[in-house]
Amino acid sequence: MKIETIAVHAGRGADASTGAVSAPIHLSTTFERGAEGDYPQGYVYSRSNNPNRTALEGALAAIEGGEAAAAFSSGLAATAAVFQALRPGDHVVLSGDTYHGTAKLVGELLAPWGLAVDVVDMAMPDEVKRAIRDETKLVWVETPSNPQLKITDIAAIAKIGRDAGALCACDNTWAPLIQRPLELGADLVVHSTTKYFGGHSDVTGGAVIAKSADAFFERVRTIQTTAGAVPSPFDCWLVHRGIQTLPWRMRAHCANAERIADFLAAHSAVEIVNYPSLTSHRGHEIAARQMSAFGGMLSFGVRGGREAAMRVAARVKVFTRATSLGGVESLIEHRASIPGEDPRTPQNLLRLSIGLENADDLLADLAQALG
Repeated sequence: MKIETIAVHAGRGADASTGAVSAPIHLSTTFERGAEGDYPQGYVYSRSNNPNRTALEGALAAIEGGEAAAAFSSGLAATAAVFQALRPGDHVVLSGDTYHGTAKLVGELLAPWGLAVDVVDMAMPDEVKRAIRDETKLVWVETPSNPQLKITDIAAIAKIGRDAGALCACDNTWAPLIQRPLELGADLVVHSTTKYFGGHSDVTGGAVIAKSADAFFERVRTIQTTAGAVPSPFDCWLVHRGIQTLPWRMRAHCANAERIADFLAAHSAVEIVNYPSLTSHRGHEIAARQMSAFGGMLSFGVRGGREAAMRVAARVKVFTRATSLGGVESLIEHRASIPGEDPRTPQNLLRLSIGLENADDLLADLAQALG
């Protein structure tokens, strides 16, 4: 089936007891045992499993083309589970332009626990090769990267990892559907489902999707249920509902973002635009090869430095000044002023999450804000 059909129907069916087309929300924390002490419905306790989580995980696996998925209470909880599935002394190669929450998780929590880490420019495969050790067990890719939209060749990096006996995990939060990491050779895909999967800025969640339901994924599953960073039934229901419209929303996000990138690239007040549809973008050729569209996220540098960028953010009327991305509303953010952000983030950089408003209104808003 095509992706639109999968999105609508994956993990769904009419409710067996009522015939309801929309899935019920199973709020129960515990489930009845059979007379023999067994669990005839397969459910014991909502931390270990729940009907809404089962349905969501089935849909997530179908969407990404994996064998299995594990849903979490946030994107960082999903990320943490992948790293926690490693052993003290194992080595990870991490992207230098990665989400600051991932960098903090690895650097401040897991490195003292015994995880060895090398940070490299993933856009340079030779750097990844040089960083590989005998102890390397994971190569962590994030593409397009946050916030400068650097592009990593997933297939090339996955092959380097595979040749070294290491897994390749790809944070695909910025590019659901339009980028297929498992088909490009990655072993694991991670999402903050808070973003495009949920799609309406009203639910927090995360997911790990595995190409194979192997022993490593079973460790991720054990961490999910034992550590307990699981989404509530209602959160699962909201993300699952969001998936139904995801293909159509992604088309609109991407179409709007391309128009805005073209506009900004031609504007005299703009120093640089980071968006991979532009032929001037360093990763354009790779992005065109591994993505079916270029995403709903972009960033740009304002001429005049930090103060000029802050003035632009202050003047917008349609865009909302807020963190996060992937919702129906368009957001603007001065990224360098976010607590914990990489100090290397340019002070004149504004990050845009392009929503589903009419593109003409968004362009008019940016035009007046840029002055």
